[in-house]
Amino acid sequence: MPKKTISNKSNYHHGDLKSTLVNEATQILKEEGVEGLSLRKLADKIGVSRTAPYHHFKDKNQLLCTIAEQGFVRWQRDAESIFNRDDISAQQKYQLFFHGYIQYAADNPELYDLMFGRTIWKQNSATQALKDIAFPSFQHQVEMTRIWQKQGIMPSNENTLRLSQVTWGTMHGIARLLIDGIYADRTHIYEMCDCAVNLFTRQLSISDEVD
Repeated sequence: MPKKTISNKSNYHHGDLKSTLVNEATQILKEEGVEGLSLRKLADKIGVSRTAPYHHFKDKNQLLCTIAEQGFVRWQRDAESIFNRDDISAQQKYQLFFHGYIQYAADNPELYDLMFGRTIWKQNSATQALKDIAFPSFQHQVEMTRIWQKQGIMPSNENTLRLSQVTWGTMHGIARLLIDGIYADRTHIYEMCDCAVNLFTRQLSISDEVD
């Protein structure tokens, strides 16, 4: 008696399928961008029914928000691994944090675009789950900036929130230059990072130098 062929559709448990969908969607995003990703295409690639993804994501936007969530989680994990090191100085931590941010964007350009670009935020379509991860991620940078100010690494006379915003704005700007190919040579980017770090961590104000 011939054995029955088991379809791939039966090889996923309920919880496993969601993880598989997100992982495969992240890979498609990396290779083809947002335009190349659809729930139908995702289902076909995994080998499940075209209705299966809708049990976990009501639409493409929710899927994209879930991918962006994971991007923030991964970056936060990388940042914390830098902050938790006890073998380097606070100044070196800040430098690694700045470079790490740019490296993360360079290694994951499509994901970075999704995390910070217009696809989700300009359309005001971020899910609450994404907001609950994205906003605290910046708040963590504000808290670290406050610590760096207390340590004398960053100017203590500047408003912590504004300093955090300007720092992030600079990192984001450099990341965009790299992703958009305006500065394709990464050695230039890294030199720009070092220049920015030196500016943000100067302990003497202009008035101090004049005096």
